[in-house]
Amino acid sequence: MLIFDAHLDLSMNAMEWNRDLTWPVEAIRKSEQGMTDKPDRSRNTVSFPSLRQGNIGLCVATQIARYVKPENKLPGWNSPHQAWAQTQGQLAWYKAMEYEGILKQITNKAALKAHLKSWESDKEHTPIGYILSLEGADSIINLDYLEKSYEQGLRAIGPAHYGPGTYAYGTDSIGGIGAKGKELLKKIQSLNMILDATHLCDQSFWETMDVYQGPVWASHNNCRKFVDHNRQFSDEQLLELINRGAVIGMALDAWMMVPNWKRGESTPEKMGVTLDHMVQNIDHICQLAGNSLHVGIGTDLDGGFGKEQCPTDLDTIADLQKVPQLLLNKGYGQEDIENIMHKNYIRFLNKTWD
Repeated sequence: MLIFDAHLDLSMNAMEWNRDLTWPVEAIRKSEQGMTDKPDRSRNTVSFPSLRQGNIGLCVATQIARYVKPENKLPGWNSPHQAWAQTQGQLAWYKAMEYEGILKQITNKAALKAHLKSWESDKEHTPIGYILSLEGADSIINLDYLEKSYEQGLRAIGPAHYGPGTYAYGTDSIGGIGAKGKELLKKIQSLNMILDATHLCDQSFWETMDVYQGPVWASHNNCRKFVDHNRQFSDEQLLELINRGAVIGMALDAWMMVPNWKRGESTPEKMGVTLDHMVQNIDHICQLAGNSLHVGIGTDLDGGFGKEQCPTDLDTIADLQKVPQLLLNKGYGQEDIENIMHKNYIRFLNKTWD
């Protein structure tokens, strides 16, 4: 079955982790044996061959570069200009992959239709389609830069990531969107870009919902019902998104899937983390919505974590092909499963770009 993954940090892995994603996953793992600079070294799960093996023909691929002020202890760049330059390097890598025929940027309805037709008829030779998204808006120096980004193909943007940001407050922080945030939202709406609500803290989330009326999704965000942490969305937030026609993508970071995860101590094996936990989150959103039209896949695989923080029954991203059978076992029909695996996000894009 075709899979649409709504959140992959491909360029971050290429440019900061120095991974050649044209290699098989096993080759990348072998090249990283003995490296300790990142917690997920030799435990990666994503590469272009594994995407093809898993029939993941379409994804949302990110640019990401955090600007951190002196009092912010999170890792990042010391000026928004440096952060902007980092996103431009990431974009240059995407363009290089396009030049090699590995990726194809999708920016409008006609291109989406053509890509899906090509993938269906000849997936072996069709580039993997990607929609460009910016995770955290701190690299947007001013709104002119957002226009530049749109011209470069940016079609979705999350105002915040972790901690306090220029335009909004993100995970593990508390605060609102302020004047700059409101200006950004107005510009996003005027460009008909997609607002990614993922990572917004509760206050910023609700203030955003008060002023923003454009298309919104949550690319990689699980349910607070199962893990009581501000990184997840409450039922009230999920219902707000559902009522706005959003699609919420299910992430595969283990600490977001089971309660009481202790970083550096817990393991997927000890905590019993499997893809069934993804299905649990999917089912909860379907029950809230009363249908299967508002949930999808947004794995965030290799988003700063690897096998040490993944479901035990997933070795590479190709193992997402196990999910349809798990949904079938849960009682979901073929149409519902297709909605969840790809149709919901494709329908959302067609409506947004109509």
